[in-house]
Amino acid sequence: MRRVLVLRPEPGASATIAKARAMGLEPIAVPLFTIEPVEWAAPDPTGFDGILLTSANAVRSAGEGLRELRAIPAFAVGQATAEAARQAGFAIAATGDSGVDRLLGSIDPDLHLLHLCGEDRQRPATAKPRITAVSVYRAVSVENPELGETKGAVALIHSPRAGRRFREVAPNRSSIAIAAISPAAAEASGGGWAAVECAAEPTDDALLALAARLCEKPAPK
Repeated sequence: MRRVLVLRPEPGASATIAKARAMGLEPIAVPLFTIEPVEWAAPDPTGFDGILLTSANAVRSAGEGLRELRAIPAFAVGQATAEAARQAGFAIAATGDSGVDRLLGSIDPDLHLLHLCGEDRQRPATAKPRITAVSVYRAVSVENPELGETKGAVALIHSPRAGRRFREVAPNRSSIAIAAISPAAAEASGGGWAAVECAAEPTDDALLALAARLCEKPAPK
């Protein structure tokens, strides 16, 4: 069985690990980043039609500032993000399971949304609706991640930043297969790997399905 390297930070890493084990894979958690909150001030909620949440990390990190924003609905990417928002007291206007651009493309383009996000956010490709971004957390690189044995492994790349970081720290690149959540994440991972493939959709489930398929292939010698 080929090892599956789960590189995303906690608590997302544990969620992916649980899913991978249920599929019969051999996942190993090696977070490349840790999540920490940043200071922020909640803007006047009356200026917005909703809150855009693309990561549950935003909800977990935002703290007491969320109280001032509960009167406006949340548009969430992913079920985990939507559930975190519900627990924080938000009404969910829409949940997208295929990435932020598809979610934004399905709602009123005239809305003005407040995007609570990380400092290294990727700007959605969709031009509308109007989005005002406020950073509430940052992902800090782990200086010396303990990757362990990587030869023949399949690495899950959940973001372009993770792709860039893994490219910096991974040994034996020619023996590692990359399972990327998006074309941008695959491109950021660079070349020289045994394989680089993208998930059918930008979701954790689709990424794990890809990883399972890659694990069925013989590991490079």
